[in-house]
Amino acid sequence: MNNSEILALDARDIAAAVASGALTTRAVTEAFLERIADRDGPVMAWQHLDAARARAAADAMDASGAKGALAGVPIGVKDVIDTADMPTGYGTSIYEGFQPPWDAPAVQITRNAGGLILGKTVSTELAMASPNKTRNPHNPAHTPGGSSSGSCAAVAAGMVPLAYGTQTSGSVIRPASFCGVTAFKPTFGAINTVGIKVLCHGLDTLGILSRNIGDAAHCAAVLTGKSELATLTAPARPRIGVLLGTRLEKAEAYAIDIVNRLASVAEASGADVTVLAAPSWFDGIFDLHEAVMGWEVTQSLVSETSRHWDRLTHVTRAMMEDQGRVDEARYRAAMGEIPGIRLMMDAILSRFDAVLTLAAPGEAPEGTPTGDPIFNRLWSVLQVPLICLPAGKGPKGLPVGVQLVGARGADHRLASAALFVETVLAAKGGTL
Repeated sequence: MNNSEILALDARDIAAAVASGALTTRAVTEAFLERIADRDGPVMAWQHLDAARARAAADAMDASGAKGALAGVPIGVKDVIDTADMPTGYGTSIYEGFQPPWDAPAVQITRNAGGLILGKTVSTELAMASPNKTRNPHNPAHTPGGSSSGSCAAVAAGMVPLAYGTQTSGSVIRPASFCGVTAFKPTFGAINTVGIKVLCHGLDTLGILSRNIGDAAHCAAVLTGKSELATLTAPARPRIGVLLGTRLEKAEAYAIDIVNRLASVAEASGADVTVLAAPSWFDGIFDLHEAVMGWEVTQSLVSETSRHWDRLTHVTRAMMEDQGRVDEARYRAAMGEIPGIRLMMDAILSRFDAVLTLAAPGEAPEGTPTGDPIFNRLWSVLQVPLICLPAGKGPKGLPVGVQLVGARGADHRLASAALFVETVLAAKGGTL
């Protein structure tokens, strides 16, 4: 099998071929290293990539007989996730060259399943809003989004079939939409986040970037221990809600149109589609997210802001000053209100296999600002599972994704519905 054929394989196909002996991990690694050498120049998706180390790791895996659900699959890991064999800089000069003596549990679980950590992908500073060097693979003049910039760009450019990101507001779903890749952010708490730089202990979630929902769910099965995610069957007649929500003045008309057209196409393909009005309490969720993130991020990053303020970028300093305006009383009030809101939203979401909504305001903005997480924030504070699927293009020809939302704990149901939607989109040539 030549490199082009290897690069075209899904992650599941790579794992099956390596486990059976039809492919070696070294051959797979060489194919993707060649792709990186060819594509990463203008994209700059990688914070740390040691080709010699990757080759040595691949050879060791082949010598030991690589097995497991991720056997031989090259994976990019966001540079806020600790790795014992390569630096973790958390996207800031403060930690440049820092070498953790441990793997984050998610990394070790990946290795135990046969996955090969190819390198560390670029993060914005401390996984917040200050952009780093990565550019959008579809047009380097545009942002890839953030904070999981490098992970989304690396998958979009075909440099890895899987990558890990993190989301506190919209840092997995939004850049996935901008880069035209699939993203799966499971229910909060489903994946262990120890060894991942903490922003908000009540919001931070690891997410998976991939080229299709089958690969993302397969990887999620490994990381969560929920084996049913490895086997998806698209329902013949999924129940899909459509909830555009509030603050639509922030969205481009074409992004709203893509959601509505996809709903119509899904209905024509057999889905039971219901358009939902936002409940009266819906818009207040934005303020709840602001209160939780504002207080928790200020506490989590107190060392960096107290000891290294001058080394932070002006964007991060301004954001921290803004977050610092949230006092403990507001935070405690929000924390008291959130459990009831989550239960009310679960009651709505559980009526559907998936609820379809906006993933981002539109296509990736020009320049370096990472975009607005306005259509992700409220779902993050609700701790629900989320999936982004590429669905269309904006007026500049850049990708525009849609977001699918499920009830807490209904990850398999959501992923199965996403497979239906992905199949519908494929029948339309991949985009609307």
